[in-house]
Amino acid sequence: MLASMDALNRDFEHKTAQEIVDYFVKTMGQGVMLASSLGAEDQVLTHMAVNASPSVRIFVLDTGRLHPETYLVMAQTQKKYDIKHEIYFPNQDHVESMVREKGINLFYESIANRKECCNIRKVEPLKRALSTCTAWITGLRKSQGVTRTDMKVIEWDAAHNIIKINPLANWSEEEVWTYIKQNEIPYNTLHDQRYPSIGCAPCTRAVSPGEDVRAGRWWWETPDQKECGLHIKDGKIIHPTKDQK
Repeated sequence: MLASMDALNRDFEHKTAQEIVDYFVKTMGQGVMLASSLGAEDQVLTHMAVNASPSVRIFVLDTGRLHPETYLVMAQTQKKYDIKHEIYFPNQDHVESMVREKGINLFYESIANRKECCNIRKVEPLKRALSTCTAWITGLRKSQGVTRTDMKVIEWDAAHNIIKINPLANWSEEEVWTYIKQNEIPYNTLHDQRYPSIGCAPCTRAVSPGEDVRAGRWWWETPDQKECGLHIKDGKIIHPTKDQK
């Protein structure tokens, strides 16, 4: 499988993000899904994916702890592109049990608690979503954090046993925003308040000038721990080397 991934990466090495999205959406049809957090990168990909096929599948994980601004941009996006997101919610019984036992804001107390919350609210719903397709498209970029510097445009997602496509892997933040403005794409207004990376409301804060783009996510943890479990390589989160730090 790794050999075929290498071949695919060579094939798409000089392709634009739109060409990559076009290829997979048009050739795989309903077998490919775009995962959208409704952040800037995913809004770019939503625009590209709908251009490729108006019936493209786009899913959102509603954790139950999202910002009001996130729900607003979801509604704006559905109206602009005449689409319906596939919404996946966490298991109600699991959420209720976790909160009863450990409290509503358990994630501040330990990394183990935070990962448990992420697992229930995000990882398990993601598994359900990806069980319905054979490839998924993400808005990951290499410059988003130390845990993402070695990603490739096309990867084999061993955790979910499907192809993972990162069309914006080599894009800069400036390229993302230029594309949004040029194409008048709806975006989360929290970005205007210095929220470059937006997740659940209690786990996201604004960043100061000069801070890393993911400094506002789980800010009480060290940078090499800042993944929620959605993006795993070889069955585990890859921590950075000393050189990458």
